[in-house]
Amino acid sequence: MADLSQPPPQPPPQPPLQPPSATSSPKLPERLRVVVIGGGVVGCSVLFHLAQAGVKDCALLERKELTAGSSWHAAGGFHAVNSDLNISALQAYTIDLYDEIQELSGVDAGIHMTGGINIAATEERWLYLRSEWARHRVLGIDSELIDADEVRRRCPIVETDDIKGGLFDPKEGYLDPSGTTHAYAKSAQKLGGQIFLHTKVEALEQRGEGWLVTTDRGEVFAEHVVNAAGLWARRVGAMAGLRLPVVAMEHHYLITESLPSLTAMDEEIPFIIDLDGEVYLRQEHKGVLLGIYETPSTAWATSGAPWDYREDELLPPALDRLGETLSNGLKRFPEIERAGIKRVVNGPFTFSPDGNPLVGPVRGVRNFWCACAVTVGFAQAGGIGRALAEWLTAGEPKGDLLGMDVARFGDFATLSYALATGGEFYERRFRIAYPNETWPAARPCKTTPLYGRFKARGAVFGDSFALEIPLYFARKDERKSGKAEETPTFRRSNAFPAVGEECRAVRERVGITETASFSKYEVSGKDAKAFLDKLLACRLPRVGEVRLAPMLSPRGFLRGDLTVACLGDDRFWLFGSGYLQTFHMRWFEEMAEGQAVAVRNFSDSMMGFSLAGPRARAVVEKLVREDLSNEAFPFMAVRECDVGIAPVVMARLSVTGELGFELYTPFSYHEALYDALVRAGEEEGLRDFGGYALNSLRIEKGFGVWSREFTPDFTVGESGLSRFVDFEKNGRFVGRDAALRERDAGVSRRLVLLEIATQDADAWRYEPIWLGEKYAGFVTSGSYGHAVEKSLALGYVSSDVADRMNSEGLADSEGLADSEGLGVHILGEKRSARLVGGGAVWDARGERMRKS
Repeated sequence: MADLSQPPPQPPPQPPLQPPSATSSPKLPERLRVVVIGGGVVGCSVLFHLAQAGVKDCALLERKELTAGSSWHAAGGFHAVNSDLNISALQAYTIDLYDEIQELSGVDAGIHMTGGINIAATEERWLYLRSEWARHRVLGIDSELIDADEVRRRCPIVETDDIKGGLFDPKEGYLDPSGTTHAYAKSAQKLGGQIFLHTKVEALEQRGEGWLVTTDRGEVFAEHVVNAAGLWARRVGAMAGLRLPVVAMEHHYLITESLPSLTAMDEEIPFIIDLDGEVYLRQEHKGVLLGIYETPSTAWATSGAPWDYREDELLPPALDRLGETLSNGLKRFPEIERAGIKRVVNGPFTFSPDGNPLVGPVRGVRNFWCACAVTVGFAQAGGIGRALAEWLTAGEPKGDLLGMDVARFGDFATLSYALATGGEFYERRFRIAYPNETWPAARPCKTTPLYGRFKARGAVFGDSFALEIPLYFARKDERKSGKAEETPTFRRSNAFPAVGEECRAVRERVGITETASFSKYEVSGKDAKAFLDKLLACRLPRVGEVRLAPMLSPRGFLRGDLTVACLGDDRFWLFGSGYLQTFHMRWFEEMAEGQAVAVRNFSDSMMGFSLAGPRARAVVEKLVREDLSNEAFPFMAVRECDVGIAPVVMARLSVTGELGFELYTPFSYHEALYDALVRAGEEEGLRDFGGYALNSLRIEKGFGVWSREFTPDFTVGESGLSRFVDFEKNGRFVGRDAALRERDAGVSRRLVLLEIATQDADAWRYEPIWLGEKYAGFVTSGSYGHAVEKSLALGYVSSDVADRMNSEGLADSEGLADSEGLGVHILGEKRSARLVGGGAVWDARGERMRKS
């Protein structure tokens, strides 16, 4: 075996691309519409898609040669599978695009469509793969479950004695990173895009509607700047005054000499991922490339790559860090150990805190765009380029891109935060991600004043936008035994009994939960009404009223599901999902330009609670001087008052479907308000409840939430939110024309509530829904309904299925043969289901929250 302690031989550098603009004139244009910074696969894809969209005056600036960052040493693997439906579609588009850019450019991208197999060596992993196979039906991926013998037949070098099975996807493989990048670049040039090599960007200065870009070859004014700088993205972001949460991690792979088993084969073996061993493998000529995700991870150049980092430069191998993970790989593929090692590659590539890219316009920095932190560039670059080009030219991308939107992070995402969470993601790259699992890195980050008290009382926390939020409160027996934590599982967890108690407390008595995780905004000024009338699709409330407020994109898709409260003629509050604060504010600020309106985000400074249950009024009445009767303070009313000693904005509403009050108070009064409510609630049986119980209660009511039932993938008609839209109000709200067309034409799918016959596991997300053997839709969220003792799920089904199942005698699947009835896959097994008529299994007429 080769001496692995020595640095590997360096590959010859790729021949530089000679773009016409670089050879015909060394001078940069004076003005451009778009400058793309970075000549890796992502930057070249962005340039190609901009040019394809008709943006002719766009150019890419690269400090050295194309692929002179992490692209050149990438393993080059690609796959369509992703846990996010939209990112999976983006990756599938990327793979399909390769034929087009090869044909257009005349450059061979070196595509090897070998297919790929994820293998499982434990029963838990095999359960995961069977569940993923079912979800692939929703994602449009034609995957196949195979047994250990078939795994061995397709890949004879894999040790299968302990393998339970595998999941084969035909649209996986690998490519030539340099050839692919050059194919994008040459295609962009043929469509009018310009490329300037050996052009290092040294400074960015915002001037009016654009940017003065200073390079070592001169200056150019650009209307838009796209940061696709890869390893240098953090440094380029700093030029614009940003601290982007992107860090580089070292990553090793080995390339072997020829293996006898592969030499004897005519076809290539599939791309293999040993999920339990945390290694991946693909063929490299007649040898293999073995990649390793080791623990602990190792960050590199935390301030950004040095400017003089060479395109042919690698990091010294550190095989001592690979330890058990490398051993796992050699055990899984024993023939490797008997072969010589030709090369050891240790190269850096970038991660965001959650492993997804950072894409889109940056809030508060006009016309500055991100296309960076792309960990799997050869699986995602095409889709990222298309999305960014759509966004820049049409004002919005197609589909829900929040999973990669740069706006999903806030100021909490510091370098330290990114290092901790990015490293954690690297280490967990192939580990099972359980639906109820939370990860510990960089936590706690943000907390409310009650965090310590809740923790002492057995609260088990998750986090949202870096804020710790109680998921549930462990029972006394768990707290006494020191086991106040949830066990990750695909089935109902140890939290199940405690969550049931919390749900029943709300339904039968009264519960209290924090509203700190909600986003909260104040809109004020003489143009406040005009601003909101255009922003929101609902009729604006009068003073003292609250309304549910869908917010649409210009194409008529959902951009938010907000609640708007009117506290004065020119003073409104908006409430929404807390993790969308940057996303919301970016849109609010864009819409508010040129108007006499102020939008203030006070999500961190305004705390509060939600009280819900038949005794909620009895609790609050003890602490106020106002009349809280249904006549004086009806459903969807709001007022400012004192509750105990705390100044409060109080609204009469609840996501639980019970009589409810939401109480908002400044941060400094949060603890005092809680103490007062707890004292007042002692005689009423008040109990804390967390996010799990809230999820169960809202699904019993058929209430959707953002990121699940409501996303930019759906419209007001599909989601059932059209009943809150005022199509005839004065002023044209954003998306009105599209919403009117949909109203007149009807919708092809609808949101429905299902009851599922299952014993110890519930739906989570993206499980397929079937009508007989026909695919009918997919689940958006699920939970056990503790008050009704049923497993429930919300999801979208085709309108014809919904109409058929709602017709007389079929709403409960009665009278249908098993082969014709509704079914939902739970953990890879199809379970019978029924559509719930009326859209709720608890108080379908809503009398408990409206008339109590």
